[in-house]
Amino acid sequence: MTNSRIALVTGAGSGIGRAVALALLRDGWRVVLAGRRAEKLAETVALAPGLPAVAVPCDVTQPDSVRALFERVRAEFGRLDFLFNNAGTGAPAVPLEDLSFEQWRTVVDTNLTGPFLCTQEAFRLMKAQAPRGGRIVNNGSISATAPRPNSAPYTATKHAITGLTKSTALDGRKYDIACGQIDIGNAATDMTARMTDGVPQANGTVMPEPRMDVEHVARAVLYMANLPLDANVLFMTVMATAMPLVGRG
Repeated sequence: MTNSRIALVTGAGSGIGRAVALALLRDGWRVVLAGRRAEKLAETVALAPGLPAVAVPCDVTQPDSVRALFERVRAEFGRLDFLFNNAGTGAPAVPLEDLSFEQWRTVVDTNLTGPFLCTQEAFRLMKAQAPRGGRIVNNGSISATAPRPNSAPYTATKHAITGLTKSTALDGRKYDIACGQIDIGNAATDMTARMTDGVPQANGTVMPEPRMDVEHVARAVLYMANLPLDANVLFMTVMATAMPLVGRG
């Protein structure tokens, strides 16, 4: 399958971002890969030889860096059809009262301000292009629904992403911009490797948690991306079946 649609994936140098970027490329999309580390973006590009990938180093917490990213998209392709707001980070799993302001601020800037800045620039491009419109999908995480112990910054920002998703979906209607959110539970990436050895539970115990192949996430995002603009998945949860989410806490 080939098409001329343009996608932008943040956090494309590893994990879920890499898997989604590769799925889009293999489906015929032209994909802009954004992330802080140029060498990790290059690794993603190398996994898709001959496919139309463009790597653009970007720090989504910095407005000037985000503006430069979208200027590159505009200059190279003239439009943007799909944005996957995926870049994210966490804080050390310490008691809430022991978190530093800097740790809190890093998570807020990356997980919330970054998607807002990217969404803002996507709106500016998508509303002005012809044909008008596009789609934005936010990586919400299951922490947008239920917290893990000692996860206040991550959980707070992911709950906030739900609000950003709803506002974006509402404010984008008049521009033919659709927005949805995918909440992911225990995809098998480097970030979740520790779960196989055991992670803290709400009842104070530590137990291993099952994980699922990250390709299930990639296929879910690809489904959302390929919908026509008159249809939208507002929220989707994809998770390891036996992980402790339902009944958590």
